[in-house]
Amino acid sequence: MLIENDKQAKHDETRQGEALVMDPVSGSKKLYVESYGCAMNFSDSEVVASILAQEGYSTTRNAEEADVVLINTCSIRDNAEARVRKRLTDFKKQKKSKPELVVGVLGCMAERLKQSLLDEEKLVDLVVGPDAYRELPGMIEEVGGGQKAINVLLSREETYGDITPVRLDENGISAFVSITRGCDNMCSFCVVPFTRGRERSRDPQTIVRECAELFERGYREVTLLGQNVDSYRWNMSSKGAIKDPSQPTTNFAELMEMVAQVNPLLRIRFSTSHPKDMTDEVLEVMAKYANICPYIHLPVQSGDSNVLQRMNRGYSREWYLNRIEAIRRIIPGCGISTDIITGFCGETEEEHQATLTLLDAVHFDFAYMYKYSERPKTLAERKFEDDVTEEVKSRRLEEIIEKQRAHGWANNKSQIGEIHEVLIEGTSKKSESDLTGRDGRNTKVVFPAVNGLKKGDYAWVKILDCTSATMIGEVVPQP
Repeated sequence: MLIENDKQAKHDETRQGEALVMDPVSGSKKLYVESYGCAMNFSDSEVVASILAQEGYSTTRNAEEADVVLINTCSIRDNAEARVRKRLTDFKKQKKSKPELVVGVLGCMAERLKQSLLDEEKLVDLVVGPDAYRELPGMIEEVGGGQKAINVLLSREETYGDITPVRLDENGISAFVSITRGCDNMCSFCVVPFTRGRERSRDPQTIVRECAELFERGYREVTLLGQNVDSYRWNMSSKGAIKDPSQPTTNFAELMEMVAQVNPLLRIRFSTSHPKDMTDEVLEVMAKYANICPYIHLPVQSGDSNVLQRMNRGYSREWYLNRIEAIRRIIPGCGISTDIITGFCGETEEEHQATLTLLDAVHFDFAYMYKYSERPKTLAERKFEDDVTEEVKSRRLEEIIEKQRAHGWANNKSQIGEIHEVLIEGTSKKSESDLTGRDGRNTKVVFPAVNGLKKGDYAWVKILDCTSATMIGEVVPQP
């Protein structure tokens, strides 16, 4: 999940840097968790909270009363790492007045920097990679005995499929459900395969069970998570061979259908899709079930085939546009968003223009756009030169943002007069007399409250007006 621009990045990382808090169990020990970066990190934080809840920890929103502080980190951008270091410096100061406080780093940044965070910078007591969360109780005990602790070993098997996550969000309506871990794609700009390891899929029965339990607890929307959900394969190798002939196989389309059948009132979303792996079968399942949201996040990264080849994305401009055509043919009216990197290694002005023309061809509902930032250990760092100047990167980014803003505004305006089904998430931040939620296309909708409607209900809303990011409407009878 990438960042649109510097202003959006600041908003997004601030929101993601807040402690995600609830008290899952009573206990004398307190855990404070902050999560940065992608949705997978938020989901992992909930797994961590569940593991430590079994050891008597309850979560707190107040870092000053915590016995253990854990920062779940992201390595996708320099800015994200800088923010984490600043927070760790704050907690290092807190330890001066509370020496028994245990401070740890989890996730991608933990795996990437490893010993540096413990010894060179002396910012933390423990460092735990994405596949070692089960070891946390023992590692915290080691720290209590005066030792430093580190475990960043990656696994080919760990999925945490047997752990019921403690839900740290406060909305109680939407939840993340991880279906895969790791990534095999090896995009040249991306550090994820090195920080999260090889891709492995979770048992579909545990996924369906988790979604059913969430529905019973009042949740009305789940987002199936993976670095590449389209490559989900249970009991199949990456080449499609059956691992255990005595057991059934499941691909992503089949898994999504299983989850959709949990209950028609449970909305299904997913993130993130990969253009090289998205099949018509997935799109046909989406079209078949009304509770699978007609919205796809399909990162393109660049509109030029040569750049895509340098990025090792595994598809061309033509293939991407073929997938867009299939989406619009099979799921008319489907919302589509994307990710775009500007200023990748060797990007010429002609290649940049190809991205602009692709934006014109597709008219995305919205996009996450950012300048290329070289990351250590990636193929791009080893093979290519980061040779586009910051000035050119910034200028190209602004051109992309300006064009996308116009397309997003036009898409919203085109929906005025339509009636959308909205899942109510609560009252509007601007007015207690208004309700807010999202439609199936993942667009925020604000409308006057009507007696009887509450958070978690569905409402049919006629769109009367819009801003560049929000629909404004009124409740109408179900059509």
